[in-house]
Amino acid sequence: MALTDTGIRAAKPREREYKLADSGGLYLLVTPSGGRLWRLKYRFLGIERKLALGKYPAMTLGEARKAAHAAKVSMSGGDDPSAAKRRERVARKLAAGITFAAVSQEYVEKAEREGRSPATITKLRWAREWLLPAIGHRPISEVEPHELLAVLKQQENKGNLETARRTRAFASRVFRYAVATARAKTDPAALLLGAVAAPQPKNLAAIIDAKRVGDLLRAIDAYSGNFTTRYALALSPHVFVRPGELRQAEWSEIDFDAAIWRIPAARMKQRREHVVPLSRQSLAIFAAARELTCHGRYVFPAMGKQDRPLSENTVTAALRRMGFAADEMTAHGFRAMASTLLNESGKWSSDAIERALSHRDTDQIRAVYHRGAHWKERVAMAQWWSDHLDTLREGATILPFANAAR
Repeated sequence: MALTDTGIRAAKPREREYKLADSGGLYLLVTPSGGRLWRLKYRFLGIERKLALGKYPAMTLGEARKAAHAAKVSMSGGDDPSAAKRRERVARKLAAGITFAAVSQEYVEKAEREGRSPATITKLRWAREWLLPAIGHRPISEVEPHELLAVLKQQENKGNLETARRTRAFASRVFRYAVATARAKTDPAALLLGAVAAPQPKNLAAIIDAKRVGDLLRAIDAYSGNFTTRYALALSPHVFVRPGELRQAEWSEIDFDAAIWRIPAARMKQRREHVVPLSRQSLAIFAAARELTCHGRYVFPAMGKQDRPLSENTVTAALRRMGFAADEMTAHGFRAMASTLLNESGKWSSDAIERALSHRDTDQIRAVYHRGAHWKERVAMAQWWSDHLDTLREGATILPFANAAR
């Protein structure tokens, strides 16, 4: 007897699952938990098989009969309905993994596993968010250059040229990753290189005049804000590392006996460990900070949050409060200050200065050789530089540096 909706609704669960037959091999399987599942029993190439069609009441009786009929039509054409359903399931799974959203997320997670810095990961996620509304749902192999260009032009029209540059670069990395993993054939973002206006490079403001450097150092000495910020400010000109490397300094990295600061590769822009020789003045600043923050992880913890470092804008904000404008000095400007004055001194080799700044050597063979070179010179340079800063702070008459190299 054929099933009816009334009979289906009246079916109660039993201790064991049981079947309610309809016709043509279609039946309803009632489970002990109360589930009601449509199944089709059929034979293909002489072998009995079963095909799951759906659940009642999401799939009505009429819909189940239509699905059973469609399966039989497919079977009459020589196709096994169960095999076809498995293929569809695999296709859906693959399709979910080949959208731009899926592949770009996979790329970001790969970057995290490779130990890229938190700041880099944040930038990758930021660029990804720009692209998701436009192409996130699209199979990555089908994305066309004009789809990406629309996003970049939107950014360009708002004057966000650097954002457009970073967005295109991120997209290109994702497409190259998709090509490498056999999910795309080409990188459409590569075709857009130069398609939008390039951002004009801006030199970060830095004080390089000797007299003005003295003014800055005296202002730091007189800074009356948070003591952690003051120590970060005081140390910045002596070690001239990148602002992020400074504010995230941890006590485990400081070796007072060896007078070095060993910054791990994970925090370095160039992804290689950087060792900073510490002058007597630098050690004194670290020692003063240790009296107040040694019980925590960070040398310069955020105010009231020992488990977090200073925020990235803290030093710059302090410079503004001290009266140094954005076009005069930035937190990054301490590096330019040291680079300029050290080079002008004529006392130190450019290689030693570049190593102190942790700049990448474009010649890879030379870079390997120079990795451990110039250490003695860097140690001497660190002490000379701190002594020179003391001289500038005291406001002594500064004679022009000799041009002769050391």
